[in-house]
Amino acid sequence: MGRPLLYGAEGVEPVSEEPLPPHETLRKARELIDAGRPFAAHEVLEARWKAGPAEEADLWQGLAQVCVALTHAARGNQVGAQRLFERAGDRLSAFASTGRDAYGVDVTKSAAQARRHRGTF
Repeated sequence: MGRPLLYGAEGVEPVSEEPLPPHETLRKARELIDAGRPFAAHEVLEARWKAGPAEEADLWQGLAQVCVALTHAARGNQVGAQRLFERAGDRLSAFASTGRDAYGVDVTKSAAQARRHRGTF
């Protein structure tokens, strides 16, 4: 979950820091979330955010913040999870308001879902 391991503990394969194309980024992030690795999904999304055009920053950063919120929630950090779900909702809403292509992501629905999650802790 993104935290240091005890000596001798078996780790997981790190994700590449190289940005993937948008659709592949989404596929890989979903795969990592489904495998219980939301922090690794955050890393994949963050690489796309930093490499992508500025006009897409709110999309990728918002999705990455959802993954970090999930990580905080799994660690029991309710306040951190709530704050990041709120920030993610704000960024995703900002992107949705532009009307730009989101590579198949329903950004308005994703923003609403992030905001709903913030109240579940």
